[in-house]
Amino acid sequence: MRYCSECGKNVEQKVPKGDNFLRYVCTNCDTIHYNNPKIIVGSLPIWEEEQVLLCRRAIEPRKGFWTLPSGFMENKESVEEGAIRETQEEANANILIEYLHTLYNLPRVSQVYLIFKAKLIEPKYSCGLESAELSLCHLSEIPWDEIAFSSILYCLKKFSEDIVAKKNGTYNEKTYYGP
Repeated sequence: MRYCSECGKNVEQKVPKGDNFLRYVCTNCDTIHYNNPKIIVGSLPIWEEEQVLLCRRAIEPRKGFWTLPSGFMENKESVEEGAIRETQEEANANILIEYLHTLYNLPRVSQVYLIFKAKLIEPKYSCGLESAELSLCHLSEIPWDEIAFSSILYCLKKFSEDIVAKKNGTYNEKTYYGP
């Protein structure tokens, strides 16, 4: 960052008074510009208890790998609204949010994932712009070695464990430092 979004003057990096993080601060109006984590919201769309709707990515990163419908939360929407929107954008599918299934932190890339277990209202879906293919997979058909992201793999494994244990859980992977 070079210029203040409030007044257009130069910014410098420094630790503001009362803070303990290096921030961009305007040299003119003293506005502090925060750089906060990105929130990713998505759904675990389920049909008939054990079938999961997966999307094969049509874009980078991890183009060609499978994921759940998810993406960056937008301003002025709730996390649930974001999960519903992402599911509609990527799979043209309608869902009913049931509960928060997975909270997953990736501090090294400043991301927080919130994945909601959701009921697929009907088995109607089609590819959105970011999906090359969609598949309604029984747990035994999930392409485990082709899952795009660690957060999605974690979510799917926890859901699979839930089915075996006949329970519904909410999972928090407190900190993940892997690849």
